[in-house]
Amino acid sequence: MSTPIRQQYLDLRKRYPGTILFFRLGDFYETFDDDAKLVARELQITLTSKPMGKDLRVPLAGVPYHSIDQHVAKLVARGYRVAICEQLADPSEVKGLVPRDVVRIVTAGTVTSEASLEAGRANYLGALVHRGRDAALALADVTTGEVRLVPGDAAAVELGRSPVAELLVEDLADAAGAAMPVVLRPLLSDMAVDAALAEQFGEHAREALVPGPAAAAALAHLLAYLRETFPAALGSLQRIRAESGADELLVDERTLRNLDVFPGPGRTSSLLAVIDRCRTAMGTRLLRHWLAHPLRHPARLAERHDAVGWAAANPIERERVRSVLRAIPDLARLAGRVGARTATPRDLAALRDGLRAVLDLGALLSSCGLPPLLEGALRSLSGAAEPLATLDAALAEDPPAAFDDGGVIRPGFSPEIDSLHALTRDARSFLLGLERLERERTGIKSLKVGHNKVFGYYIEVSAANAALVPPHYQRRQTLVGAERYVTEELKEHEARLVGARERLVELERQAFASLLETLAAGLAAMQSVADAVALIDVVLALGEVAAEQGYTRPVFTEGDLVIRGGRHPVVEAAVGPGRFVPNDCVLDSETQILVVTGPNMSGKSTFLRQVALIALMAQAGSFVPAAEARLPLFDRIFSRIGAHDDLAAGQSTFMVEMVETAQILHRATPQSLVILDEVGRGTSTYDGMAIARAVIEFLHNRKEGAARTLFATHYHELTALEGILPRVRNAHVAVREEGAEIVFEHRVVPGPADRSYGIHVARLAGLPRAVVARAEHLLAELEAERAAHGRSSAAHARNGSAPEPAFQPPLFGGPSPVEAALAALDVDGMTPIEAIQKLYELRAMVLQQRVPR
Repeated sequence: MSTPIRQQYLDLRKRYPGTILFFRLGDFYETFDDDAKLVARELQITLTSKPMGKDLRVPLAGVPYHSIDQHVAKLVARGYRVAICEQLADPSEVKGLVPRDVVRIVTAGTVTSEASLEAGRANYLGALVHRGRDAALALADVTTGEVRLVPGDAAAVELGRSPVAELLVEDLADAAGAAMPVVLRPLLSDMAVDAALAEQFGEHAREALVPGPAAAAALAHLLAYLRETFPAALGSLQRIRAESGADELLVDERTLRNLDVFPGPGRTSSLLAVIDRCRTAMGTRLLRHWLAHPLRHPARLAERHDAVGWAAANPIERERVRSVLRAIPDLARLAGRVGARTATPRDLAALRDGLRAVLDLGALLSSCGLPPLLEGALRSLSGAAEPLATLDAALAEDPPAAFDDGGVIRPGFSPEIDSLHALTRDARSFLLGLERLERERTGIKSLKVGHNKVFGYYIEVSAANAALVPPHYQRRQTLVGAERYVTEELKEHEARLVGARERLVELERQAFASLLETLAAGLAAMQSVADAVALIDVVLALGEVAAEQGYTRPVFTEGDLVIRGGRHPVVEAAVGPGRFVPNDCVLDSETQILVVTGPNMSGKSTFLRQVALIALMAQAGSFVPAAEARLPLFDRIFSRIGAHDDLAAGQSTFMVEMVETAQILHRATPQSLVILDEVGRGTSTYDGMAIARAVIEFLHNRKEGAARTLFATHYHELTALEGILPRVRNAHVAVREEGAEIVFEHRVVPGPADRSYGIHVARLAGLPRAVVARAEHLLAELEAERAAHGRSSAAHARNGSAPEPAFQPPLFGGPSPVEAALAALDVDGMTPIEAIQKLYELRAMVLQQRVPR
């Protein structure tokens, strides 16, 4: 038969399946049964057992209450969900079984422990919902109270480019390929959606705040899930930001990865690492958002560039402000804890210090002539004054971490608390004086007054002085070499002290809770202050990078892309100042597609990436690494770079390449920037060459998909397209030969490369000499065969005989009669009837060419 506490545990265990249940027992959180075995294994702690009924011992593994956060963080990071069960009453005040219940469930998307979070990275709980053809993604960061809604086609892109830690869906098909934990949720009715939104944001929230039924349902799912797992977090969710892709440059997860915008697994170098000079975690998170969500709005971009230009041009003011920023903690997450009512006294002390620094920041900026974006941020900083005054009035200057001994509330805030402080001080002074008094009374010089949690206050006398102990001393405990006693006087003062301390702690807890409520009432203002600090931090960081690295302000135009002296910011930072070779890039009315050739390791991929990064940085609001940059406002940046298998989906390298290329061809517009690196290399030479040419022709000829394109390739035959397609131009990476060696100059110059230099690259890579020599011999044989075949074809042409058919016809030859006839057509001057007639004639020519001679 189980004990009552065992039954209490089992009842809770049934209510929270799929979680690890941490059960509060005194100063420990305990786990039992299979949970205990799992926790002991995962946390590397001791597995013991505990009797919990007649002839019943159950496995047990526990952790101290003060270290629960770090242990939960480890388990959540490994994919587990953790339920926290608390004691709902003081055990000393309860007769019988202490009431307990689960107060929250910690999941990947609701974790708040600093041990589980990256300071400069948001941690979103997401909900992806479809309603008919409408889709929407709702995102909430419970650590800051940020809520974002992304409707329409942009939802799928947003899921990839935002740091979503956990995703809620109504249909698992919506989460196919998702990298984060996925939670299947029941379908919500319209009535349930309306009720959830109204409960959190007011009766008319759906009409006023939410764009469409899918967005409403997604947001309702977030709210319902938080009510189940972390209801306190709902207090911090007060602002909703509905986002539209119309004013943004869409950059998907693949492109962000291909361009090394953010650090990734096994990769530390990134654009963010190069330009992140932010002094606050809030600034780094905002910079991440700017890079993942570049703008297409000219006026907003002009504001950002004006602000960055001011920061770059005013180094003295910039450094003064940045020195103040260094002293500002993560106000956004501290405000989030205030909203959730989970802030500790130390949290509020950090918040107060941060708000003081914010006012110093405002005073410093007010003396500068600021551009509009920084002026707006400066006005928001004034919101720090009211919560700072509230904290200064109520919170002690250096509060303790816990309420055990008082000292959380500032003297003068509450007369009752002050009187209890005085009483506890007097009682402690009496107890300290009692030791001196008792030594004089008894003549025992070694007598001590001490305290422990079990016996309270006591008088300790060594065994050698036992004969001197007065009769009114009451023995409490016998030790080796000493005895411990109490007296009526000691018990009286201890009771007075304990009662005063308990009352003091109770009143300070009440005052602190009231302080949290007062601060939470002004949460929106504190969140605005945090936003303003983050904005100032990002602008000054970008200004510092621009000044130090020689970045220039981009100019946006209606048409051409002109970059002079462009540099790859990440590679430039890696090789060191002055060593990167800058390059120009022009994509205009005559050059829609630039075919770039050259050997491996020469810099083709770097050139492609740097153009895309310059465009992305410009539309994020940063200055760019170039001597001059005139750019159109792109709607999307697409990239197909690198080769990797998607083994989980059963897809080969070539299949992944083709799927990604197909997505680009379907979605690219004339306002897009496309960079394609080695399309077609995953299959045979002729297949790959044919696919590569077809892709170029499609991007060139399809009016609605005629994107500006950089196309790097090893297929030198593709360079013939410059003479066939009017808006295709060639460029190559210059190579200088010095005897048998080659030197990569890393300069991109007009025209095609003369050859691939593949064997030279193999030699540089360290292939054995015998392999290199054999490759040179085979290459000579193949080139000789090709030359002989060319001479044979020419001889057959002179004799009028048909040459032997090749294994596969060459992809690039002279124009056929049909092509020549097509090129001669005056399409604009033809009537529909003439066009149809001409089409029949061309068809007849094709059929005639197919007749065997």
